[in-house]
Amino acid sequence: MDSTEKEAMLHDIILQIAIFLLLILTFLFLFGVPQKLVNKFRYRLKPTTKAKRHFVKGAQLLSQARSSKNLPASNSGSDSGSFSGLVQEALEEADKSIALNPKDAAPYLLKSLALELQGFRTSALETIDMALSPLAVKSLEDDERGDALLKRAELKNALKVDSVVEDLTQVVKLSPKNLKGWVLLGEWYEGKKMEDEAKNAYNKALQIEPRLSIAQQALNRLASS
Repeated sequence: MDSTEKEAMLHDIILQIAIFLLLILTFLFLFGVPQKLVNKFRYRLKPTTKAKRHFVKGAQLLSQARSSKNLPASNSGSDSGSFSGLVQEALEEADKSIALNPKDAAPYLLKSLALELQGFRTSALETIDMALSPLAVKSLEDDERGDALLKRAELKNALKVDSVVEDLTQVVKLSPKNLKGWVLLGEWYEGKKMEDEAKNAYNKALQIEPRLSIAQQALNRLASS
């Protein structure tokens, strides 16, 4: 077989492959496969979009609830517009968001805040644990994770849970300029009579905010003890 015949054979093979691929593409378009793929992608996005919508609505309701907390009962209108009614509605929106997208930490955090406002601190702590679980924590940026850990530390502190310091240590590691994190860490160390660690935490807070009176007062207190 000379070179001319080889070239002709190669040309025929390439042509047959091109025709075969063209037939496959034609078949796919005739049966709407690309559209099905697009629809499938849209279907996956739809629950996420709905989840975000419920979360935003819940956050707005919670904000309204906080604003109405100190209003007289006569000014709050119907039960749905009252503090308790708004918090309950925010809680329901958070649950709807979680059901649609359980891998998003945000609605768990919203639910935890709502439960805390209702006075259910243990349930609030359990819910924020879900936000920080391997299932959902990946949806948080470092500073957001730090804020969530700080909130969990506050709940643990109120419930006298010993693992507070672990969360606070993570808070200042993730967010070195988290002023509240350093202050709470200083208070925890001070309560445990760990004076050197407490002084370090309060000094870190003063480096962030030199005029922070609570940290300066704590250092003065430790110096005189």
